[in-house]
Amino acid sequence: MSGRSDADPAAAPGPSGPVRIRVVQGSKTYQGVHAIEAVDFDVLNGEIHGLVGENGAGKSTLCKAMAGVVQLTSGWIELDGKPQVFASPAEALKAGITMVFQETSLVPTMTVAQNIYLGYEPAFTSIRRVVIRAQQILQSMGFHVDPSSVVARLSAAQKQMVEIARAVYHESRIIIFDEPTATLTPEEKQHFFALMEKLKRQGVAVIFISHAIEESLDFADRITVLRDGRKVITAPTASLTREAIVRHMVGRELAAANEIPDAAAGKKRGRKVLSVENVIMGEVVKNTSFSVFAGEITCMAGLIGSGRTEVMKIVAGALKRNLLFGGMIYLDGPPVRDRVPAQAVRDGIVYITEDRKLNGFFELMSIGENIYFGWLAAQARAWVARRSTLAAITEEWLKRLSIRALSADARVNELSGGNQQKVVIAKSLVQKPKLAIFDEPTRGVDVGAIAEIHAFIRHLADEGVAVVVISSYLPEVLKLADRVLVVRQGRVVVEFAGQDATEERIMFAAVH
Repeated sequence: MSGRSDADPAAAPGPSGPVRIRVVQGSKTYQGVHAIEAVDFDVLNGEIHGLVGENGAGKSTLCKAMAGVVQLTSGWIELDGKPQVFASPAEALKAGITMVFQETSLVPTMTVAQNIYLGYEPAFTSIRRVVIRAQQILQSMGFHVDPSSVVARLSAAQKQMVEIARAVYHESRIIIFDEPTATLTPEEKQHFFALMEKLKRQGVAVIFISHAIEESLDFADRITVLRDGRKVITAPTASLTREAIVRHMVGRELAAANEIPDAAAGKKRGRKVLSVENVIMGEVVKNTSFSVFAGEITCMAGLIGSGRTEVMKIVAGALKRNLLFGGMIYLDGPPVRDRVPAQAVRDGIVYITEDRKLNGFFELMSIGENIYFGWLAAQARAWVARRSTLAAITEEWLKRLSIRALSADARVNELSGGNQQKVVIAKSLVQKPKLAIFDEPTRGVDVGAIAEIHAFIRHLADEGVAVVVISSYLPEVLKLADRVLVVRQGRVVVEFAGQDATEERIMFAAVH
């Protein structure tokens, strides 16, 4: 990236060709508040167009309008030069527009193969043929997912792979990817980027939303930046740098106060909070052992399916280890066997889920109500808090995590992804844990909120809490980790001190 100049975006050549889809003066309002306002946006045939901006900038709203999920309040959409009105996603799909959503839209009770074919089932076929064809599609993209598996049993990353495979199967002329790489491993990301390049060569118009700015810089032909619902700039990628994009996104240099120093070498280790010894759960977690210490951030790295999440869910009471010879878990000395999350919470363990929409919050309740239920879960007996107590607790966490909302009474489903993630964190940490487990804490979160969440995690460890961070994003691991545990095939195979870890060493241990 260093060779790029951000002095004159118009000076660099961009892609040329007919416009496949165009939004003209597109606006969408909710209760009088603009989600997007007077946005002009277009994508060319055979172009990868990066769409970036902070959470709440309007990226998903703009794309949902093109995909027929929402209808514009004003303005219009042109497809191949002709005005179009899509009353539903089905109409947009028939017109050749597919959107791969950040939050999965799969049917959880159906198999992977059935979801891929949903809406386009052949008139005469067999289940076996459907499964074989789905397997061919998945394998062609380098995605290791069993097509006969029920979707409800898949991890967040595997669900994302199925979403991508379904979009490719539909052979759409326009494909919108909303945070497609957030849960993928580096190897899987490379397969995905190769797929995008293949679609581009076939003349497909690709819209690519990602909070990882480097991905847009590496693979997009042009980049559009949105801020507060308005378009700030559209420019050829060759004319932009990461610093220029961030400046356009936030309207300023990213606040240095939110940047955290790398994990300090030789940091004094606190007491041993958690000790996991020879824990086994079927074929997923195999005889794994490790320890976690107070005041330290322990990052767990590894490929999707390596068992990272599963072993920590056992610790948090969400999964059960083998009843016989399943190993031991010690918390501050004594052994524990938490069979449900409620027991683990009362023992001082919280798990912040990787899938905030499915398991992280009550989306139709307010911010205050979500935080209150988190506080209530940690009480030894059922309590009813005074309204003044509830207000004080909510206000404290709104400030601590810089949750941006009109009021504490705002529904969580009305917030941006970054603020939703902060509510999930607040709902868990209001329980005052001794061990906090963060699973993909910045998935689908913008660059400003990532810095804030990282700073908060570091502050939490500095307060003496034992912190575990499960992350597929290696720069995040290297930024946060005092120690790195690499998990492969259900076991912790390597441990690195934070200052000794590199992306190459972690990936080598995760694969070999």
